[in-house]
Formats: sequence, C-alpha cells, structure tokens
Amino acid sequence: MSSSPKVAGVVLAAGEGSRMGSTKQLLPFGGSTLLECVVDSALASSLHRVVVVIGHKADELLPLLEKRPVTVALNPHFVSGQSSSLKAGLRTLNEESEAVLFLLGGRPLVNTEIINHILAAYASATRPVVVPCFEGKRGNPVLFSRETFPRIEALNEDCGARPLFKEYATRILKVPVSDPAIHLDIDTEEDYRRLLLLERPFL
Repeated sequence: MSSSPKVAGVVLAAGEGSRMGSTKQLLPFGGSTLLECVVDSALASSLHRVVVVIGHKADELLPLLEKRPVTVALNPHFVSGQSSSLKAGLRTLNEESEAVLFLLGGRPLVNTEIINHILAAYASATRPVVVPCFEGKRGNPVLFSRETFPRIEALNEDCGARPLFKEYATRILKVPVSDPAIHLDIDTEEDYRRLLLLERPFL
C-alpha cells in the first residue's frame, strides 16, 4: 500500500490587519490567540510539517511560536500583499513536500477535522488544486500540488493565488464540507465580536 502524500501546511500570518485596526493574529480566542488556534489545529492534523509566515509585528508573534514544532518564515515584503507570503512559505519547503495547504491566520475555526478531510480527498484523487466548498461556495484552506509551485512563484500582484483558480479551472478538485468555518474570516471588529459569541471545539 502506498503511503499518503506528504503535504506541508503554511499558515499565512504576515499581514497588518488594516481593516481590523489591530494585529488580528494576536487577538484573544479559545484560551490563546487566533494565530495559536490555527497553528495548533494544523499541528494536530496529518500535515507532515507546519510553516508559519510572519511579517507585521513579527517580534510579538515569535514568542507564540517558539515552543511549537513549526518552521518560521519571515516575510519582509508583507506590505506588497498575500502573494509575497505564499512565496515565502514555499521557499521553506524541500522536495519532501508533495503539496502545500495554505491556511489563513485569521480563520481559527478551521479545525483539524476540516484539514484532514481535505488531505484525504487529495490523497484519493490527486489534483493540482483542491478547494473545500460549503453549500457550493469555495473557501479556505486551499491545497496546491508541487506542479503549481512555479506558477505561485511567478505571481507578481497582490492577488493571492486567485490566478491559479482560472488557470487550473478544469482540474480543480472541489471537496464538500459540512462546516461554514471555511468562509469565516476575521477582518473587522464586528467579525471578531461575532466570533467571540461562538462556542465550539477548536480541534
């Protein structure tokens, strides 16, 4: 029996959170912070390694990561947008990683179960791009196979990985999930207040 593909998790946590007005990665939640919830869910999953990309307030984020078995990637160009963080994360990976799952540092309710569900779907039907969908709408985190890495490296705009969805449109694996957490980002104070009203497990 062949072993499961080795997929690395890259947590994108370098942004300024300009719409929030503060560094959202540091906001309290679940007995820790938003970032720690995301990282701990990734570490508890079947991902073979976890990378955390930081930039804004890096000196405040580093202490949260020091005791966790993660690789920290510093993105000094975080002001240029998310694409720079995608590249910074990719550059920490070696040939052992067959694919990467990009997790957003502002989505603490994306738990280990969701992550493992995406990984299992990829293992059973290897595609260059794997996206979770809730009620037909695409969400995050998104998985990209090594085939796409050169295309991510070629991104030169603050567009995240959106151009790849068009380029690989006919080869995307859409994975239904039963949890709306894949859509819940924390961008504003109102989003954060709603999050604090939710009571649910994080792993």
